[in-house]
Amino acid sequence: MERPELSITVRRTPEEVVLSLAGEIDMLTGTRLANAVTEVLAEPPPRVTLDLAGVTFCDSTGLGTLVVLSRKVSHAQSVLVLTNVGDFLMRVLDITGLRSALMVKNSEPSS
Repeated sequence: MERPELSITVRRTPEEVVLSLAGEIDMLTGTRLANAVTEVLAEPPPRVTLDLAGVTFCDSTGLGTLVVLSRKVSHAQSVLVLTNVGDFLMRVLDITGLRSALMVKNSEPSS
């Protein structure tokens, strides 16, 4: 069985830091994501955005990681925003009630 991977690309602007994620957020990759966000918070931007367009899977540990990161970013007096959340993950966030606990900002679908 191949080990799941999570690719994280960081882009900084004066207003925000965007972490573009590709792959799986789970018990094997959650720590990597947490470490990347912790590094960003060394000099907290006004907003930390997790671009989830490339996320193919997120387990319960991954969901827990998102909640912990939201709190951690908030304590750093910044805001965590999830963008480009796929349908499968949006459904999981709805079912678990986490959609209201996390700031989700998806772009409008193109016509």
